Amino acid sequence: MLPSTRSLQFFGKLLAALTTSILLLSFSPPSAVLAQSAMGDPFYESPFRTLDLNAPNSVRNASGRPGSGFWQQEVDYVIRATLNPANHELMGRESIRYVNHSPDDLPYLWLHLEQNACEPNSVSHALKQPPLVFLGAVFDFSCQGFLGGITLESVTSGGQNLSHSVYGTTMRIDLDEPLSSGDEITLEVAWRFTIPPYGLARMGRDGTLYEMAQWFPRLAVYDDVRGWNSEPYIGAGEYYLEYGDYDVTLTLPSEYIVAATGDLQNPDEVLTSDQRLRLQRAMTESDPVAIITQSEAGDPSKTRPSSSGTLDWHFTAETVRDFAFAASPDFRWDATSWEGIRIEALYRDGAANWEEAILMSRQSIKYFSEQWYPYPYSHATTIEGPIEGMEYPMLTFVPAMEAREDLHWVVAHEFGHEWFPMLVGSNERFYPWMDEGFNTFIDLEAAAEYFEGTDYGNSIEWNPLAIYAENAIAQEEQPMILRAAEQSNLFWTAYQKPALMLQLLRHEVLGPERFDVAFRGYIEAWANKHPTPADFFRLMKDASGMDLDFYWRQWVMTASRLDQAVVSVSGVSSEGTSEIVLANNEAMVMPVEMKIDFADGTHTTLRFPVEMWNQGPRFTYNLSDSRPIVRLTLDPRERYPDDDRSNNTWDR
Repeated sequence: MLPSTRSLQFFGKLLAALTTSILLLSFSPPSAVLAQSAMGDPFYESPFRTLDLNAPNSVRNASGRPGSGFWQQEVDYVIRATLNPANHELMGRESIRYVNHSPDDLPYLWLHLEQNACEPNSVSHALKQPPLVFLGAVFDFSCQGFLGGITLESVTSGGQNLSHSVYGTTMRIDLDEPLSSGDEITLEVAWRFTIPPYGLARMGRDGTLYEMAQWFPRLAVYDDVRGWNSEPYIGAGEYYLEYGDYDVTLTLPSEYIVAATGDLQNPDEVLTSDQRLRLQRAMTESDPVAIITQSEAGDPSKTRPSSSGTLDWHFTAETVRDFAFAASPDFRWDATSWEGIRIEALYRDGAANWEEAILMSRQSIKYFSEQWYPYPYSHATTIEGPIEGMEYPMLTFVPAMEAREDLHWVVAHEFGHEWFPMLVGSNERFYPWMDEGFNTFIDLEAAAEYFEGTDYGNSIEWNPLAIYAENAIAQEEQPMILRAAEQSNLFWTAYQKPALMLQLLRHEVLGPERFDVAFRGYIEAWANKHPTPADFFRLMKDASGMDLDFYWRQWVMTASRLDQAVVSVSGVSSEGTSEIVLANNEAMVMPVEMKIDFADGTHTTLRFPVEMWNQGPRFTYNLSDSRPIVRLTLDPRERYPDDDRSNNTWDR
């Protein structure tokens, strides 16, 4: 039953009266008397209302951490694959061990067949989406005219064929008997496909160079939140994959050098004695060591242990969510180390600025490890090539760039993805802001450190704020919570805006000490696991001690605007006080920083926590100071994305 308008008005007046009584009993600082005016509007919706989240449970508890009943599926791969450069074909056979840790019996399994992204029946091909432009970079999520997909030669288990149906970039396998909770199954899949010159900005080839990602059938995630996550691959949304162990053997012509996820198990067979000795030296030195020098690159007689036939490269990796590799006969190869981690850069001679890439790589790994969480893998390797910028466990793809600043940004950004989402495995297709945004946030300070003392270094950290006006357009800006495929300005909503959100939370709302403890706690709690937005929201509240529902609602769930304003400033009263009235004119609420200039030439700066807006969008502050005020400025450092700065200043 809905209340009448008259009863709503009555309860509104009663609430206002009770609020005033409570305020009279509240604590006031000795230097000032604080008073706030309630809305008086019965339909006013508080920005501090509780965020509507799924109820916590034994799997994901109220503190935002994995609960006592947390479970996660396990997928282990043994892959044997051969790359044939003569016809650009990759063919392979994989054995997939799938362990059902869920409490559910599974009558079928879903796999990703992203090799079908260039197939005529795929969603990405049918849509023919235009490229995404991120500043000067163009991400073409198409196959640039190439048509082709994966050929499944067999899908079996225990020697028996499995019924399976292919839907573009996904495949459903129907089991003869449901896979019971606690049981496991081993799938055997044989396949082949032609490598596209450019495949949805993720994999491709350039002459003799191959950058291989999304190159084998992979199990989709089955989780406690959505069941099977079997969304088709379109391009803008990247991955959501299970963790497991990989044992991969790659067969290529002997002149090829291979870099990959995981640790090389047979260096004596595929590397020369000089290369092995140089790699050992690189592990003891901070200065770069040339594993393959400029004069050696491209000459198999100097770089390869065999001059004919093929070589098998054997790699293993534990607890990773994907496997990628790159191969070329023309690589230069630099290496160094930090804290026992081998850091490598492989690139073609003449690639602009790539002789510095090894230094940029080392600084990135060192900075992220010391500031946030230790790097979890044995090596960090970056590859120069045609892919604009992509990340996989231990391995990144980065193009050559004319500007050092641009190269560093992409090198650091792709290595930052080793933390988000390689380590903290969020669902990138649904929540790109938890992946790209968190990564962009940690990248900004890394770039500022590397270029410290330069104009770029002094300005890059607050670049998201500088580009706010041109991207956060009223009535056009979309909420960050939307899926990647629904975003019209992914550069803003997935990368830059969430970075700004975290910057302001760290520096203006919580303070670095509170924020850093909570953010590090989030990484630690969800390392090698699958967090959701609710887990992040709850953990940040639990670890910081501040209810942040208002913050996530305005930044993530909606496209709220901010407009703080000075309403009025009175003259000094006979009691020696001045009344200052402030307003919050939009839905977003933030703390207030206020600079007061006095007639005697002095000034003071006051800060008010966001709770100042608890009673509504007006806030009255009685300043106990007999000096006349001549100027008052809100947000004097201009750290906020305030829609209307003309009302931030009052002059007598």
